[in-house]
Amino acid sequence: MTLTRRGLRLCAGLLVTGAIGLTGCGADPAKRAAVAPASGSPTPARVFKPGAAGIGDPYFPTYGNGGYDVGRYALKVRYDPAKDRLTGTTTVQATATMDLSSFNLDLAGLTVRSVTVDGAPAGHARKGDELVITPATGLTSGNGFIAEISYDGEPRALKNEVLGEGGFLHTDDGAIALGQPESASTWFPVNDHPSDKATYDVEITVPDGLTAVSNGVPRGKTSTGGWTTWKWAEGAPMASYLSTVVIGKFRLKTADHHGRPVFSAVTTDLPEGAADRSIARTVEVADYLESVFGPYPFDAYGGVVVSDTRIRYALETQSRPVYSAGFFRRGENTQVVAHELAHQWFGNSVALERWQDIWLNEGLATYAEWLWAEHTGGSTAQRAFDLGYARSSGQVWRTPPAGPGSPTCSASRSTSAAG
Repeated sequence: MTLTRRGLRLCAGLLVTGAIGLTGCGADPAKRAAVAPASGSPTPARVFKPGAAGIGDPYFPTYGNGGYDVGRYALKVRYDPAKDRLTGTTTVQATATMDLSSFNLDLAGLTVRSVTVDGAPAGHARKGDELVITPATGLTSGNGFIAEISYDGEPRALKNEVLGEGGFLHTDDGAIALGQPESASTWFPVNDHPSDKATYDVEITVPDGLTAVSNGVPRGKTSTGGWTTWKWAEGAPMASYLSTVVIGKFRLKTADHHGRPVFSAVTTDLPEGAADRSIARTVEVADYLESVFGPYPFDAYGGVVVSDTRIRYALETQSRPVYSAGFFRRGENTQVVAHELAHQWFGNSVALERWQDIWLNEGLATYAEWLWAEHTGGSTAQRAFDLGYARSSGQVWRTPPAGPGSPTCSASRSTSAAG
């Protein structure tokens, strides 16, 4: 993640650390026991228990859920900006990691209309931003299952004291779903922790004339009855906070690079200029970073530039980073592009197991900025390091790199670097 100047001031004491630190309805969810077989060797009776309502992250223990591992999400979402209303169906393909009587998904604000598990109606209840699902029969450890959840409502953002509102944000001409460490749960039910990565297939239906951009490979669009459905597929496992959807009016640029699609979108709120030129150099930057870090890890390239003033940062949403327009007000800026693209290797492909390790994402991405600057004739990486160290005025030693603390994580919900 990269902050604009305004966002940078809000957590200035944390930034150099990241840069220098390179080095209700349905069955009772109570326990249920299965009867042991009547013949053959006796086997212990299975005891089915509820999955944990939090994954136990040291910094954010209530984030995510326990008892299962998601392999794939299939999202079908319809959004009407005029009414700020979202209707969706999410299919979750997962494997139980314990004998489950019930399990949780994270879902903020929206109303659940129906739930099935393996095609059978399942009980469901809400506890705050937790959706508790009780299948008709227990889920056996090691076995796969499919949950389908239908829901609707007016999406609400989640508050972040430093970055402001995050998650699904209604904009003048559409919406933006973006944020760290929480965002996904504001528009679909999810195991919202980076340790449970999954693949994604996304269909977003919006009024004709609007574009709906998400992660991964574009799979085309279809129009009927005044609505257009945009289809996307991210075939590489992705952490939930890296998922995004951006809806609005954009200048679109598409191409092919090394057999991979390039899809970029710049808001029409900006005149054509520095933002377009900067995003157009995405593949150039990616090719250089390949020479340093190895093969580009995903099946698509691109970027999205948005103008909503609530977004004052850039985020490394997988395969297609989202940038605040503020990064390009002073002209072309490929430094921020280098930072967010470096995260495709470090932060996205090589990913967090716990939020405590976010400093590794940000430190390596900042280092990549310095390398890119040197590669393009700017200051050397050594000089950039020396200046950053000198300007830290000793602040760098106040926060240990390997244990930045949850305030650091919540400041940008990452340690961040200047763009």
